[in-house]
Amino acid sequence: MTDVLLTVGTRKGLFIGRRREGTWQIEGPHFNAQAISSVAVDTRGATPRLLAGGDSAHWGPSVFHSDDLGESWMEPQRPAVKFPEFTGASLERVWQLQPAGPEAPDVVYAGTEPAALFRSEDRGESFELVRPLWEHPTRSKWVPGGGGEGLHTILTDRRDARAVLVAVSTAGVFRTADGGESWAPANKGVSAVFLPDPDPEFGQCVHKVARDAADPDRLYLQNHWGVFRSDDGGDSWSDIGADLPSDFGFAAVAHPHRGDTAYVFPINADADRVPAEHRCRVFRTRDAGRSWEPLTVGLPGGEHYGTVLRDALCTDDADPAGIYFGNRNGELYASADDGDSWQQLASHLPDVLCVRAVALDRVAEARRPPADGS
Repeated sequence: MTDVLLTVGTRKGLFIGRRREGTWQIEGPHFNAQAISSVAVDTRGATPRLLAGGDSAHWGPSVFHSDDLGESWMEPQRPAVKFPEFTGASLERVWQLQPAGPEAPDVVYAGTEPAALFRSEDRGESFELVRPLWEHPTRSKWVPGGGGEGLHTILTDRRDARAVLVAVSTAGVFRTADGGESWAPANKGVSAVFLPDPDPEFGQCVHKVARDAADPDRLYLQNHWGVFRSDDGGDSWSDIGADLPSDFGFAAVAHPHRGDTAYVFPINADADRVPAEHRCRVFRTRDAGRSWEPLTVGLPGGEHYGTVLRDALCTDDADPAGIYFGNRNGELYASADDGDSWQQLASHLPDVLCVRAVALDRVAEARRPPADGS
């Protein structure tokens, strides 16, 4: 069975899990008593780099990195993410850390609260504000969501390093095709049932966006109300949530290898933020949202109240894929077979904010030089 590294950011520290020869061990916490709102695993360099966005009640937010799989951590002498003085803003938290793809080897993006995008060219040790998005003409009308005004989703495009998609709560989806010099809303068809105009150009409360493994122009979106799909890179969206017990939720991820396959965790309602019908179920589509199936084998069968947040559901890059989620009850679950069956890895953790996983033997294989030494 594939060896896996699993990082789990909680309200009170970072926990790290390792699966070796099929057996899991969870250790931690690192950053004791700090809220870890974002984690990334960057496998592009000679050594995997872990990145963690922490928030100390005493020292404030920061971005840390580790080049030895979490054995030790470094913090830059100067703040890695800092708003320039002219903005009049200060960093509340780092919601998202996202390494770009192989097309931009040292680039890492950070999404923050207040909602802004930062870009690093040194693998996450220092970041610069992407000013055109900060100065977007619609910004004065962005309204914070219930959890704050956060830029929580960053999707790069393996076909074009200059193409980036972001999502903001509650401003919606924005895209650039010119490396961040200009940005346009991409929300046509995404509903905003809480606004007088339910179909605005921007202002949707998008919770998460994921990109299909086979078709880069196919996107899956979990909205404040509604689950949507785009087949044209975000130009337009269609509703695919009719077969779910609730189309409210936070998390959405795509299978790392199989096209048309994605996962969500439905929540009862915005005013009742517990699992849909009080049952612990991940839902999977294998036909791009035309139908959904509940995945429950190994998950709790009785009444359940563990809410899964937007970054607390993830996949690794194994095949079959590992699927992982944590909830606000402090429970952590894993599947090694695309979600067909589950096991509980931990309980009574602090409430889980984010999870990220990587198959370590696939990382080693990707780095192995060709047989001819070229």
